[in-house]
Amino acid sequence: MNKVYGILVIFAASVLLGFAFNLFLLPHEILSGGVTGLAMIFGLISPINAGVWLIILNIPIFVVGWMKLGKVFIFNSIFSVAVTSVSMLYIPVMKVTEDVLLSSVFGGVLVGAGAGIIIRFYGSGGGFDVIGLLLTMKRDIPLGFLVFSLNSLVIFASGFIFSWELAMYTMASIYITGLVVDRIHTRHHKLSLMVVTSKGEAVKKELLENLYRGITVTDGEGAYSGNKVKVLYSVISRYELAFVRPLIKSIDPNAFVSISETMEVMGNFRKDNSFKKPPRAKGAVYNTTANSTEQN
Repeated sequence: MNKVYGILVIFAASVLLGFAFNLFLLPHEILSGGVTGLAMIFGLISPINAGVWLIILNIPIFVVGWMKLGKVFIFNSIFSVAVTSVSMLYIPVMKVTEDVLLSSVFGGVLVGAGAGIIIRFYGSGGGFDVIGLLLTMKRDIPLGFLVFSLNSLVIFASGFIFSWELAMYTMASIYITGLVVDRIHTRHHKLSLMVVTSKGEAVKKELLENLYRGITVTDGEGAYSGNKVKVLYSVISRYELAFVRPLIKSIDPNAFVSISETMEVMGNFRKDNSFKKPPRAKGAVYNTTANSTEQN
């Protein structure tokens, strides 16, 4: 059911992209970013629809993504691009408003919302989204900012082909898209998690079985009660918080949990995280003894 729900969400978000392109951006020749923007340029200067160009230009990027991001991600991305392309073929290109600035703002918001939702459900709209995700696996850079930087090429291209005024509207739209994507895609946000519990062994076991994160475990004592407790510390992504919180509560409703923003993580922190822990590497050593620190 979760897979079906994810596919339906990706489908709806991809259709939303089609509406954003054909009702707000394309009628005013305001381009989206990356490969989608290039597809729009080719669609405007050639008889071939932009949706067809979108598929053609994404093929080499999907090949690289298949090798680096996995089959499920690429399947969801191909599905998203296909739905967006088909929706662009059937949704009429028409102006919702004559105001170019208003169209660039609303178009940017809708594209950012659609792209952010698709990425959150482990897919992408292809193009620079895939490249940006590959780079965020190496560096903790906000995806929206990274994609905006890559999209500067499209902005300059639109300025030479059409006009610099439209290029500036395009920059405004892409910038807004990046802001909305960063509001939805929060994987680069890291949180420090500290759990003080009398059921330390049970909590530790559940976290290790369901998350691919290291945990530091220390002995503690309540200053007022004198009760012996375990203190568990780890760094997780904001995505994982929604999963971790009910998990801890189900084991120890009385656990003291402290969650704070982490500005930077140094060391071996796994960036391509998931809520369900993949098989451990053969020969890997995981130290979870008290008073010890292990890698995240």
